[in-house]
Amino acid sequence: MEYRTLGRTGIQVSAVAFGAGPVSGLMTGNDQAAQAAVVAAAIAAGVNWFDTAPGYGAGSSETNLGRTLSELELTEPIHIATKVRIPLDATQPISDIIRRSVEESLQRLRVSSVSLLQLHNGITSARGDEPASITPGEILSRGGVADTFDRLRDEGTIRHSGLTGTGLPTAMKDVIRSGRFDTVQTPYNALNPSAGAPSAPAGETDYGNILADCAAQRMGVFAIRVFAAGALLGQAPSAHTLKTPYFPLDLYQRDASRAEQLREELRDGESLTAFALRFVLAHPAVSSAIIGLGATSHVKEVAAFC
Repeated sequence: MEYRTLGRTGIQVSAVAFGAGPVSGLMTGNDQAAQAAVVAAAIAAGVNWFDTAPGYGAGSSETNLGRTLSELELTEPIHIATKVRIPLDATQPISDIIRRSVEESLQRLRVSSVSLLQLHNGITSARGDEPASITPGEILSRGGVADTFDRLRDEGTIRHSGLTGTGLPTAMKDVIRSGRFDTVQTPYNALNPSAGAPSAPAGETDYGNILADCAAQRMGVFAIRVFAAGALLGQAPSAHTLKTPYFPLDLYQRDASRAEQLREELRDGESLTAFALRFVLAHPAVSSAIIGLGATSHVKEVAAFC
């Protein structure tokens, strides 16, 4: 397994990180034996970063990950990253929402602290311009997200703070350029590389080449949607894809169509899985690719390319 420095945090992170989200369904499901086998295989392959969130399976991902990791006899340090999402209809102070969410996450994860806490909202000029998006002002103002994350870090509850790089590029860049956050996780793949390129494919979301701004701030970068929710693997849409407002079914269908075109352009015998992963990891700003590993065979396949 290749390891890379996670920006200014100095953490050596595996080039492939374990995504415990709902697309693979592993950690949000009920098969404890499979969860134990896949997590153990990932750790044996050198994966040292696990990414989860309270919103993944209404807490079940954190619960299952916490149980699974606690039952393994770990000999090497493992990093856990989780998130907090600010509800748009919340009336409580942002600081109270974050603290309560983190306390509940730590209980489910069976730990006293996490390596990284990430804001799980997109960032736009006006609140709710995109599903669950909030504004730079809510993040950077006194008593807002950044201040609360700083306090949690000072208290030892979290080691580092991060953002989800979705929303309006100008708004995202306002927050990135503030220097208040250590990492970003953002959609970046061979079908829409606009987070790390000057433009987006026609008709698709433009992520504004934010990786250049992250690099300027020495932020660590996690690439998400590396396989476009399975479209680059030729998989059927997951149950999550059929209902999510964030990366919906019509996007998956467009990605699946473009993936077929890309597959025809590859050299004979070249794996689209290998191409897609290597494409993402080739960007100099990318620290790690978060992948939803749903089976031990998936671990073996991606580990072979790292």
